Amino acid sequence: MNTLRVRACGRVDYLKAMDDMRAFTDARTGNTEDELWLLEHDPVFTLGQAGKKEHLLDPRDILVVRSDRGGQVTYHGPGQLVGYLLFDIRRLGINVRQLVTGIESTIVDLLADYGIEAQPRPEAPGVYVQGRKIAALGLRIRKGRCYHGLSLNVDMDLEPFDRINPCGFQGLEVTQLRDLGVHEDLSCVASRLVNHLSGHFGYDRVSEMS
Repeated sequence: MNTLRVRACGRVDYLKAMDDMRAFTDARTGNTEDELWLLEHDPVFTLGQAGKKEHLLDPRDILVVRSDRGGQVTYHGPGQLVGYLLFDIRRLGINVRQLVTGIESTIVDLLADYGIEAQPRPEAPGVYVQGRKIAALGLRIRKGRCYHGLSLNVDMDLEPFDRINPCGFQGLEVTQLRDLGVHEDLSCVASRLVNHLSGHFGYDRVSEMS
Protein backbone atom coordinates (compact mmCIF):
# COMPACT_ATOMS: atom_id res chain seq x y z
CA MET A 1 0.00 0.00 0.00
CA ASN A 2 1.32 3.42 -1.01
CA THR A 3 0.94 5.64 2.06
CA LEU A 4 1.25 9.41 2.36
CA ARG A 5 2.02 10.64 5.86
CA VAL A 6 0.67 14.14 6.53
CA ARG A 7 2.09 16.39 9.24
CA ALA A 8 0.34 19.58 10.35
CA CYS A 9 3.37 21.54 11.55
CA GLY A 10 1.84 24.92 12.45
CA ARG A 11 4.04 28.04 12.24
CA VAL A 12 7.65 27.07 11.46
CA ASP A 13 10.77 29.16 10.92
CA TYR A 14 11.83 28.90 7.27
CA LEU A 15 15.46 27.98 7.94
CA LYS A 16 14.43 25.28 10.41
CA ALA A 17 11.97 23.83 7.91
CA MET A 18 14.65 23.76 5.20
CA ASP A 19 17.14 22.05 7.53
CA ASP A 20 14.51 19.50 8.58
CA MET A 21 13.62 18.72 4.96
CA ARG A 22 17.28 18.16 4.07
CA ALA A 23 17.77 15.91 7.11
CA PHE A 24 14.66 13.87 6.27
CA THR A 25 15.74 13.48 2.65
CA ASP A 26 19.30 12.49 3.59
CA ALA A 27 18.13 9.92 6.15
CA ARG A 28 15.32 8.28 4.19
CA THR A 29 15.68 4.81 2.67
CA GLY A 30 13.84 2.98 -0.06
CA ASN A 31 11.22 1.97 2.52
CA THR A 32 10.61 5.43 3.98
CA GLU A 33 7.03 6.53 3.42
CA ASP A 34 6.47 9.83 1.63
CA GLU A 35 5.39 12.81 3.69
CA LEU A 36 3.50 16.07 3.17
CA TRP A 37 4.25 18.86 5.64
CA LEU A 38 1.58 21.55 5.99
CA LEU A 39 2.63 24.80 7.64
CA GLU A 40 2.91 28.58 7.67
CA HIS A 41 6.02 30.74 7.85
CA ASP A 42 6.79 34.01 9.54
CA PRO A 43 7.36 36.80 6.96
CA VAL A 44 10.33 35.87 4.77
CA PHE A 45 11.55 36.45 1.22
CA THR A 46 13.28 33.42 -0.27
CA LEU A 47 15.63 33.38 -3.23
CA GLY A 48 16.02 30.15 -5.19
CA GLN A 49 19.42 28.70 -6.05
CA ALA A 50 19.67 30.83 -9.18
CA GLY A 51 17.59 33.67 -7.76
CA LYS A 52 18.76 37.16 -8.74
CA LYS A 53 18.96 39.79 -6.02
CA GLU A 54 17.73 42.49 -8.39
CA HIS A 55 14.26 40.94 -8.08
CA LEU A 56 14.31 42.01 -4.41
CA LEU A 57 13.13 45.58 -4.88
CA ASP A 58 12.66 46.77 -1.30
CA PRO A 59 12.82 44.04 1.37
CA ARG A 60 13.14 46.51 4.26
CA ASP A 61 12.47 44.73 7.57
CA ILE A 62 11.61 41.31 6.13
CA LEU A 63 14.22 38.56 6.37
CA VAL A 64 15.80 37.40 3.09
CA VAL A 65 16.95 33.78 2.87
CA ARG A 66 18.89 32.01 0.12
CA SER A 67 17.04 28.73 -0.39
CA ASP A 68 18.20 25.54 -2.09
CA ARG A 69 14.98 25.21 -4.11
CA GLY A 70 14.62 26.10 -7.76
CA GLY A 71 13.04 29.32 -9.00
CA GLN A 72 13.54 33.01 -8.31
CA VAL A 73 12.14 35.06 -5.42
CA THR A 74 8.88 34.66 -3.52
CA TYR A 75 7.31 35.69 -0.24
CA HIS A 76 5.96 33.55 2.57
CA GLY A 77 3.93 34.85 5.47
CA PRO A 78 1.07 34.12 7.88
CA GLY A 79 -2.17 33.22 6.14
CA GLN A 80 -0.40 31.42 3.31
CA LEU A 81 -0.66 27.63 3.15
CA VAL A 82 2.71 26.01 2.49
CA GLY A 83 2.91 22.35 1.50
CA TYR A 84 6.28 20.63 1.47
CA LEU A 85 6.34 17.44 -0.60
CA LEU A 86 8.87 14.89 0.60
CA PHE A 87 8.26 12.40 -2.18
CA ASP A 88 10.30 9.58 -3.69
CA ILE A 89 9.46 10.42 -7.30
CA ARG A 90 11.49 7.50 -8.60
CA ARG A 91 9.30 5.14 -6.59
CA LEU A 92 6.18 6.97 -7.77
CA GLY A 93 7.36 6.39 -11.34
CA ILE A 94 7.20 10.04 -12.37
CA ASN A 95 9.67 12.61 -13.68
CA VAL A 96 10.10 16.24 -12.66
CA ARG A 97 7.73 17.54 -15.34
CA GLN A 98 5.02 15.13 -14.18
CA LEU A 99 5.64 16.19 -10.59
CA VAL A 100 5.17 19.87 -11.45
CA THR A 101 2.09 19.16 -13.57
CA GLY A 102 0.59 17.07 -10.77
CA ILE A 103 1.07 19.85 -8.22
CA GLU A 104 -0.41 22.46 -10.54
CA SER A 105 -3.39 20.20 -11.35
CA THR A 106 -3.94 19.62 -7.64
CA ILE A 107 -4.25 23.36 -7.01
CA VAL A 108 -6.44 23.92 -10.08
CA ASP A 109 -8.82 21.21 -8.83
CA LEU A 110 -8.79 22.60 -5.28
CA LEU A 111 -9.75 26.04 -6.58
CA ALA A 112 -12.49 24.49 -8.71
CA ASP A 113 -14.07 23.26 -5.46
CA TYR A 114 -14.75 26.93 -4.74
CA GLY A 115 -15.98 27.70 -8.25
CA ILE A 116 -12.71 29.44 -9.17
CA GLU A 117 -11.31 28.87 -12.66
CA ALA A 118 -7.51 28.74 -12.60
CA GLN A 119 -4.74 27.81 -15.02
CA PRO A 120 -1.03 26.99 -14.97
CA ARG A 121 1.41 28.73 -17.32
CA PRO A 122 3.97 26.65 -19.20
CA GLU A 123 6.53 29.47 -19.16
CA ALA A 124 6.05 30.31 -15.46
CA PRO A 125 5.32 27.41 -13.05
CA GLY A 126 2.50 28.09 -10.64
CA VAL A 127 -1.25 28.65 -10.79
CA TYR A 128 -3.02 31.82 -11.93
CA VAL A 129 -6.52 33.29 -11.69
CA GLN A 130 -7.31 35.89 -14.35
CA GLY A 131 -3.61 36.53 -14.80
CA ARG A 132 -2.87 36.92 -11.10
CA LYS A 133 -0.70 34.38 -9.33
CA ILE A 134 -2.33 32.56 -6.44
CA ALA A 135 0.09 29.66 -5.97
CA ALA A 136 3.85 29.29 -6.40
CA LEU A 137 6.05 26.22 -6.83
CA GLY A 138 9.67 25.60 -5.93
CA LEU A 139 11.33 22.18 -5.74
CA ARG A 140 14.63 20.45 -5.12
CA ILE A 141 15.36 16.93 -6.37
CA ARG A 142 18.15 14.83 -4.85
CA LYS A 143 18.72 11.21 -5.84
CA GLY A 144 15.18 10.79 -7.12
CA ARG A 145 13.60 12.37 -4.04
CA CYS A 146 12.04 15.82 -3.83
CA TYR A 147 11.52 18.38 -1.14
CA HIS A 148 10.21 21.95 -0.89
CA GLY A 149 6.89 22.26 -2.74
CA LEU A 150 4.07 24.79 -3.04
CA SER A 151 2.54 27.86 -1.45
CA LEU A 152 -1.10 28.90 -1.79
CA ASN A 153 -2.27 32.38 -0.81
CA VAL A 154 -5.32 32.01 1.42
CA ASP A 155 -5.86 34.98 3.75
CA MET A 156 -2.73 37.07 4.14
CA ASP A 157 -1.19 40.52 3.77
CA LEU A 158 -0.19 40.70 0.10
CA GLU A 159 1.72 43.99 0.42
CA PRO A 160 5.19 42.33 0.64
CA PHE A 161 4.71 40.98 -2.90
CA ASP A 162 4.91 44.61 -4.03
CA ARG A 163 8.50 44.69 -2.76
CA ILE A 164 9.68 41.98 -5.19
CA ASN A 165 9.31 40.81 -8.76
CA PRO A 166 7.34 37.67 -7.86
CA CYS A 167 9.08 34.61 -9.29
CA GLY A 168 11.26 37.00 -11.30
CA PHE A 169 8.43 38.61 -13.30
CA GLN A 170 8.24 42.38 -13.18
CA GLY A 171 4.75 43.69 -12.49
CA LEU A 172 3.24 40.25 -11.84
CA GLU A 173 0.11 40.66 -9.72
CA VAL A 174 -0.88 38.20 -7.02
CA THR A 175 -4.20 37.27 -5.46
CA GLN A 176 -5.59 35.06 -2.70
CA LEU A 177 -8.68 33.07 -1.79
CA ARG A 178 -10.06 35.78 0.50
CA ASP A 179 -10.03 38.35 -2.32
CA LEU A 180 -11.84 35.84 -4.53
CA GLY A 181 -14.68 35.54 -2.03
CA VAL A 182 -13.53 32.40 -0.20
CA HIS A 183 -13.59 32.71 3.58
CA GLU A 184 -12.36 29.34 4.84
CA ASP A 185 -9.67 28.80 7.41
CA LEU A 186 -6.27 27.39 6.57
CA SER A 187 -6.98 23.95 8.04
CA CYS A 188 -10.04 23.45 5.81
CA VAL A 189 -8.09 24.47 2.71
CA ALA A 190 -5.28 22.15 3.80
CA SER A 191 -7.71 19.21 4.03
CA ARG A 192 -8.82 19.82 0.46
CA LEU A 193 -5.19 20.02 -0.63
CA VAL A 194 -4.44 16.64 0.96
CA ASN A 195 -7.41 15.00 -0.74
CA HIS A 196 -6.55 16.29 -4.20
CA LEU A 197 -2.80 15.77 -3.87
CA SER A 198 -3.11 12.17 -2.67
CA GLY A 199 -5.47 11.43 -5.55
CA HIS A 200 -3.25 12.99 -8.20
CA PHE A 201 -0.18 11.04 -7.09
CA GLY A 202 -1.91 7.72 -6.49
CA TYR A 203 -1.60 7.29 -2.73
CA ASP A 204 -3.84 4.50 -1.44
CA ARG A 205 -3.78 5.68 2.16
CA VAL A 206 -3.32 8.97 4.00
CA SER A 207 -1.95 8.85 7.53
CA GLU A 208 -2.15 11.99 9.67
CA MET A 209 0.82 12.42 12.00
CA SER A 210 1.16 14.60 15.09
